[in-house]
Amino acid sequence: MRNQISWKVGGQQGEGIESTGEIFATAMNRKGYYLYGYRHFSSRIKGGHTNNKIRVSTTPVHAVSDDLDILIAFDQETIEVNHHEMREDSVIIADSKAKPERPDNCTAQIIELPFTATAKELGTALMKNMVAIGATCALMSLETSTFVTLIENMFEKKGEKVVNMNIEALNQGYDLMIDKLETLDGDFQLNYSQSNPHLYMIGNDAIGLGAISAGSRFMAAYPITPASEIMEYMIENLPKVGGTVVQTEDEIAAANMAIGSNYGGVRAFTASAGPGLSLMMEAIGLSGMTETPLVIVNTQRGGPSTGLPTKQEQSDLMQMIYGTHGDIPKIVVAPTDAEDAFYLTIEAFNLAEVYQCPVIILSDLQLSLGKQTVEQLDYNAIKIDRGELITADIEREEGDKSYFKRYALTDSGISPRPLPGTKGGIHHVTGVEHNQEGKTSESRENRIQQMEKRMRKTEHLLIEEPVKGEDNNSQMDILYLGFISTKGAIQEGMARLKEQGIKVNHLHIRQLHPFPKETLQQAIDKATKVVVVEHNYQGQLANIIKMNVKNIEDKLVHQTKYDGTPFLPHEIEDKGIQIAQEIKEMI
Repeated sequence: MRNQISWKVGGQQGEGIESTGEIFATAMNRKGYYLYGYRHFSSRIKGGHTNNKIRVSTTPVHAVSDDLDILIAFDQETIEVNHHEMREDSVIIADSKAKPERPDNCTAQIIELPFTATAKELGTALMKNMVAIGATCALMSLETSTFVTLIENMFEKKGEKVVNMNIEALNQGYDLMIDKLETLDGDFQLNYSQSNPHLYMIGNDAIGLGAISAGSRFMAAYPITPASEIMEYMIENLPKVGGTVVQTEDEIAAANMAIGSNYGGVRAFTASAGPGLSLMMEAIGLSGMTETPLVIVNTQRGGPSTGLPTKQEQSDLMQMIYGTHGDIPKIVVAPTDAEDAFYLTIEAFNLAEVYQCPVIILSDLQLSLGKQTVEQLDYNAIKIDRGELITADIEREEGDKSYFKRYALTDSGISPRPLPGTKGGIHHVTGVEHNQEGKTSESRENRIQQMEKRMRKTEHLLIEEPVKGEDNNSQMDILYLGFISTKGAIQEGMARLKEQGIKVNHLHIRQLHPFPKETLQQAIDKATKVVVVEHNYQGQLANIIKMNVKNIEDKLVHQTKYDGTPFLPHEIEDKGIQIAQEIKEMI
């Protein structure tokens, strides 16, 4: 029996590949297993190879697995594309309709089963996914009761006949596989999970839930991969708490509507990807200049231009920090996993109002759309901080008709912010340089005062945990640094390196701007080599680190990946072994 298994289903986009993986993963989650899933899909609406890889374990997992134990193949292309991940004791269960052939360099076992033919006999070829799920249950010695309950929940609205047909498809797939088990080598049975069912969600859903929990009641957005699921989540759930979602004509309108809503006192946000963020840059500058809170989620994807819209990348970092014209205070944060995305989204809304500036939540496709186990969320830990917001009438001397000093020159740089309509709080708002009352001013002295006021707001900003990770060696061979979805692969690769006697530490950066210089400097000073793991060509995170910390040039090692696929644990391990050997040779 095994403690974990990696399972993948593949075929043509539009054939129900995603739903097949969703059914399997949801049932395994209900059985109490930990999961990590990643979906490879084409940028076309229909057609093109797609697959859904799901790692199932009795203990927490946070990365895509190196290899593959079970492949459900609905066509030959799935075998051609994915067999390189498999071993001799792995198995490919292929649809007979595809007339599967083993590639010359493929060592995995192949079992043919009539997925499509069986489904057609039951009424429709659409149920071939249930036949495949049944075969999986037989191969892994899984009780089918959880799957039956899931089928009943999924199809109850379509009537008893449809429910029974799908259950029969499941059972027939089970029986077909039972007859083949004697021909297989290897054990595909999982140890029993001792844990209770967990939450199982994509990062986008965690961000959406975090926004609602933070008190956001308005979202304006334009659909774009991989951010669309945030808007879809909010469309389904925000009206339940009295909120509204508006699908705008473009990203420019979305950002400006979010600014307007925040100005009116309603916590609001928008979400997009790289091309959409490019369109929002002027609006981000408006938020900074008018000191109006704004939360924006950037779910990074492959670029530039349309690039690889359905593939993994982390190449928007420089744009998010330096993209706006002119100098404005700005905060950029990055969650490390889906659970962290929930809490950091709440913190982002607080930061936006406390510091009265734009806050960018930097995600990536792997985190945004990768589905993973999340522990039960602690709603008691939620704290709402609206900063210097004024909602009560402001006392003024009788006859005083002067404007309120919305942009007062305070030591902190943060000025009181009255809601529109607040008695005594009238002021002017403009994107042009302005004085303390908001009135347009081109005065040299005023420009200096207002610029310095705005910029000092975030000069010493440090969120509660600007970095997360492990830093427990007084002196280490390798310090790994990363951000967003690389965490799981780094942690798993590190564990293997430790088993080989290599001293390694890992810090994942959650606050990217303003950069937590001192926190990183202490860890970097203790390392012989610093490996920065990131998904882009230029090493953008490494360059940001070099700009902010000292004594790193001779230590820095770039580990970049920009082929559209996530890092695998063995890639971290292999590079670490190489670096450790180089360190030995230096000594």
